[in-house]
Amino acid sequence: MNLKKDIRALTKDQLRDFFVENGDKAFRGNQVYEWLWSKSAHTFEDMTNISKETREMLQNNFVINHIEVDSIQRSSDGTVKNAVRLHDGLIVESVLIPTGTRTTACVSSQVGCSLDCLFCATARLKKMRNLNPDEIYDQVAAINKESLLYYNHKLSNIVFMGMGEPLMNYNNVLKAIDKITSPEGLGMSPKRITVSTSGVPKMIKKLADDEVKFNLAVSLHAAIDEVRTKIMPFNENFPLKDLKEALEHWYAKTSSRVTYEYIVWKGINDTREDIMALVKFCKYVPCKVNLIEYNPIDDGDFKQAKPQVITDYISILEMNDIIVNVRRSRGKDIDAACGQLANKS
Repeated sequence: MNLKKDIRALTKDQLRDFFVENGDKAFRGNQVYEWLWSKSAHTFEDMTNISKETREMLQNNFVINHIEVDSIQRSSDGTVKNAVRLHDGLIVESVLIPTGTRTTACVSSQVGCSLDCLFCATARLKKMRNLNPDEIYDQVAAINKESLLYYNHKLSNIVFMGMGEPLMNYNNVLKAIDKITSPEGLGMSPKRITVSTSGVPKMIKKLADDEVKFNLAVSLHAAIDEVRTKIMPFNENFPLKDLKEALEHWYAKTSSRVTYEYIVWKGINDTREDIMALVKFCKYVPCKVNLIEYNPIDDGDFKQAKPQVITDYISILEMNDIIVNVRRSRGKDIDAACGQLANKS
């Protein structure tokens, strides 16, 4: 059986070679490449400046495995959640988050997740597969269109905080970011992109060695190993001392500040000991802390800490010259907030 190749797996040079081998001019490959990426063509029929014969030849040899936005939910706060259907029928979710004059895309990198954070709905889905670079890119392109439609301006920022652990899909995530930042793709600045990881030391070191230009965030949530392992069991294999070494390597190579994402739960990490452990961890490399509002996922095991505890975290971090922000969650009414993406839509 002769299966057609996904045309977006080809480089521009490979496309140019294909046309030359089929008796056409190399520049035709440039035209098709532009349609596939900067114009996000869904079908060969969309390529209106290419002859019908050429489009038929492409149709006979290739497919465009484009995503489809299966359903859209809009929150009362303006957040938009997309249920994205992949070419094989699997579903992931991505989110458009509007704040003031900016819009941020929260995109997924895997179908499900291979890690086991107990407070995250996505972790309850088994990991089915990694997303391809074009599937990640398509989520961003779709949200960019929605940003223009609903908010009248282009997408401002991208965070890899959707479904999956981005560093467990390392090559495809970096290829997607390369396309997103390319002038031949969406032309976004890498400084407007943040990759959030649960903390895979070996892959954080690889990011540094590969001299990436985007920002790094770490879902920390506890700076005491016993506490972190209880809520993020994989921490047993990737303990905090290894994470510390990886982040020191990251900063030495990139001179780029790390962001720690940190949720405070009642009875889990709400003591002064937890706060002081975080202060100590923050001293290893220049960083800032985002304290995130907890979003429930249907059970009572995790509860939002008392407001006074959050106040204590803020005052003690600031007293130690650590930048701290409180992030209020968006899209809770449509299960689009942090940790809630679980294909319920």
